[in-house]
Amino acid sequence: MDGQHDDHRVDANGRSQEEREGPLPKRPRPLLASLSAAEIAEEFSHHDPQVARVNNGSFGCCPASVVSAQIRWQRLFLRQPDEFYFRHLHPSIDRSRALVRQLINAPHLDEVSLVDNATTAAAIVFQNVAWSFMEGVFDRGDAVVMLHYAYGAVKRSINAYVARAGGHVVEVALPFPLSSPDEVVAEFRRALELCRADGRRVRLAVIDHVTSMPSVVIPVKELTRICREEGVDQVFVDGAHSIGNVEVDMQDIGADFYASNLHKWLFCPPSVAFLHTRHSSAAGRRLHHPVVSHEYGNGLPLESGWIGNRDYTPQLVVPAALEFAERFEGGLEGIRRRNHERVVEMGRMLAAAWGTQLGCPPEMSCSMIMVGLPSGLGIASEKDAMGLRALLREEFKVEVPIYYNKQSPDEDGEDKIGAAAVTGYARISHQVYNVAEDYYRLRDAINKLVRDGFNCTLLPSKEQR
Repeated sequence: MDGQHDDHRVDANGRSQEEREGPLPKRPRPLLASLSAAEIAEEFSHHDPQVARVNNGSFGCCPASVVSAQIRWQRLFLRQPDEFYFRHLHPSIDRSRALVRQLINAPHLDEVSLVDNATTAAAIVFQNVAWSFMEGVFDRGDAVVMLHYAYGAVKRSINAYVARAGGHVVEVALPFPLSSPDEVVAEFRRALELCRADGRRVRLAVIDHVTSMPSVVIPVKELTRICREEGVDQVFVDGAHSIGNVEVDMQDIGADFYASNLHKWLFCPPSVAFLHTRHSSAAGRRLHHPVVSHEYGNGLPLESGWIGNRDYTPQLVVPAALEFAERFEGGLEGIRRRNHERVVEMGRMLAAAWGTQLGCPPEMSCSMIMVGLPSGLGIASEKDAMGLRALLREEFKVEVPIYYNKQSPDEDGEDKIGAAAVTGYARISHQVYNVAEDYYRLRDAINKLVRDGFNCTLLPSKEQR
């Protein structure tokens, strides 16, 4: 049941059509007219109309039609919870899992689990690695390698699970700005070589598909191949921003574990993600959800499908979200392509207006891109970046993340912060609801700050705001 069709209405005895007539046959996709600009605006009319929202990457978005489908599911549960649990929940989760399996080209349905978010998926993987250290499967001092750009919560999770259990954590130093994927590959190889020189066996490599801050598309297929060549035991790809944003193909990438949120770029409500576990991975059979409930020991898909009484409806509206995407020319692939083209166009417009540059080539970006901010803003710390972001939100009604790019010391030990140094970047996103005016408002807000002689030393304190 996706909450949108009559197929799954229950009869007088509480039975769905599937229970009365057997599994539903596959249906051809409905031939629906493409959404007009007015219809897109209506689907996202619950967004604050006062705000230029160029930050889809943080929390994603959910169209009204999908929200309506979720509400119908919630009401079905509230109407008769026992009926919902015993007859509808698990078959409907399986239907969503089957759609995800097709979307990511996974060979087997039992490789796909639905969880709360990519952070939960990471905890599942790291918990198993921690157990391997504690049980003596891995030796103390064996290494886990992750990118310096890794998401902050994932870094903390690695330390909470793996380092505490005796693992040695190695960060791959990555430069920024970037000019080529070759720079990422070279640094990754260097980190593995250092582990080998130190006599450390690399038990797990954690590789982002699309890093969060700064936003960069990482060559995950090549890095996974290098891991296989170098004897790395397991590869976990953190694709939190990936599905609906870049191509995601499990058989092509070949990682042991891959996770991606469905609420960031796939139009699902918060929060839901998938965790793919490669069928041939021995470690996959040892994975368990960290919240233990009645399905413990019955396989991760079932464990994740019931972790106690909670709202499972974000997992159930995957069919509705994909139906929404099919209303656009080219479906999800067409959305992804146009988002990329538009964010590059808007990024170049902003860079030209500010006299700066993009943080990486367009081919290393997705539906997000980094744009250098004028050096006159004087962004000199993470605190400055957060303060400027708050100022743009509160004074200009523009929502955009700001990245502080710390400068490395030069040969004399002095910071390379000169008049032309770019120490701050805006991470802009593009999703179907965005219009050019959103980016013009960001451009004009920054230009006004520069014109007025503002710099981050003038930021008000929290108490003053």
